[in-house]
Amino acid sequence: MRLRKLATTAIIGLVVAPLAACSSSSKTASPSTSSGTSTTASAAAGGSSAPAKSTGVTLNYWASNQGTSLANDQQILTPELNKFTAQTGIKVNLQVVPWSDLLNNILAATTSGQGPDVLNIGNTWSPSLQATNAFTPFDTSTIGQVGGASHFLAGSLSATGAPGQPPVAVPLYSLAYGLYYNKAQFAAAGITSPPSTWDEFEADAKKLTTPSHWGLALEAGSVSETIHSIFTLGQQQGGSFYDSSGKPTFDTPQNVAGIMQYINFMQTDKIVNPSDAEYSQGTEALKDFATGKVSMLFWQASQGSLIQLGMNPADIGVAPVPLPATLPAGGKKITSMVAGINLAIFKDSKNQAADLQFVKFMTSTPEQIILNKTYGSLPSVGAAYADPAFQTPQVKVFQDVLATSAAPLPPVASESQFETLVGTAVNKLFANVATGQTVTSDQVASALQAAQQQITTS
Repeated sequence: MRLRKLATTAIIGLVVAPLAACSSSSKTASPSTSSGTSTTASAAAGGSSAPAKSTGVTLNYWASNQGTSLANDQQILTPELNKFTAQTGIKVNLQVVPWSDLLNNILAATTSGQGPDVLNIGNTWSPSLQATNAFTPFDTSTIGQVGGASHFLAGSLSATGAPGQPPVAVPLYSLAYGLYYNKAQFAAAGITSPPSTWDEFEADAKKLTTPSHWGLALEAGSVSETIHSIFTLGQQQGGSFYDSSGKPTFDTPQNVAGIMQYINFMQTDKIVNPSDAEYSQGTEALKDFATGKVSMLFWQASQGSLIQLGMNPADIGVAPVPLPATLPAGGKKITSMVAGINLAIFKDSKNQAADLQFVKFMTSTPEQIILNKTYGSLPSVGAAYADPAFQTPQVKVFQDVLATSAAPLPPVASESQFETLVGTAVNKLFANVATGQTVTSDQVASALQAAQQQITTS
């Protein structure tokens, strides 16, 4: 999510927070605790009969926050990185970066050349990051060293770079959005099944909302969560944020309608706590749902995280995100963006061979089973689905969504700008609602026009 060369001019102004300094990829990082948590994972190698190991190599790895907290990711990933060290002799210095910082940190690293060796990136950022020329392309030879293209799910691999170019990354975790609902709370309210239309959804949410309880939780201060949701709602309305030539079309009436629907969950439907406007870390809404404070949540596959947060597995229900009872003209039966986390290598890394060993390890079938089972996400390699953990009804819901009703965000070089500009604008509108102000369609259109103007003149 960071750009350089020609893309730098367009992107660098989007860095919205002070950035932690990053060490060179040829050295061990000393990451700032303000942007994540860090540890060096290693393991004793004595007595191993494995092939000759690398010595003196330490990789810096930026992982995105996939678990219930940064510390939770440390707990999950450190044993696996120790396992990699035991097998290869390659140490891994891990830094878990919150989603609120990740894009800015990556963009800063591409401009400075001071980045990690390997890092997680949101799959929607892949085309933008490819335009920086800062990452090692996974051409036929390179991807062959990590198992080959056929090792990965075709749908997941399709969201790893710009069309017609070698991927800039490989898929690590595959994800889709669904409607999580609390089965016990639904039953107590006399609701017998999850809603399939927005009319049903709003009726259920209002029935579940009381002075001390809310029908729906939103991460309304998170750029990423906001973009993912308004993209889906805009698609259902027949909107598109870019035309077929890659030109931004942010302020169409259909996009405005989708955003107003999203804002009105808090503003007019009053099924969302106004304090959700402050939720920006990508974990707060999940915790509210897991602890029973709310009854519904639009979220990516997260069964493992919900259980770790203390939710009774028997209470966890999943259904596709609702659709309009009647699609408007041009509307699409889209219930999710094609979500996922990719694994990329900085071209400036001095440890390319070791980087590829690490990527191969993280995307191996055994690790895909372990990591995705723990997080509750979906494997990006087909062989992992033989494990019983990925044969459950909930997993089948997400698999079906990915196969039948998910659409990728626009694969254009300015996509990360779009996420930052439009997502931030909608977050500000939510903040206005939370303070008692009224947000209108005209205000939404004006905010979209301003964001579009920034991209077209950059």
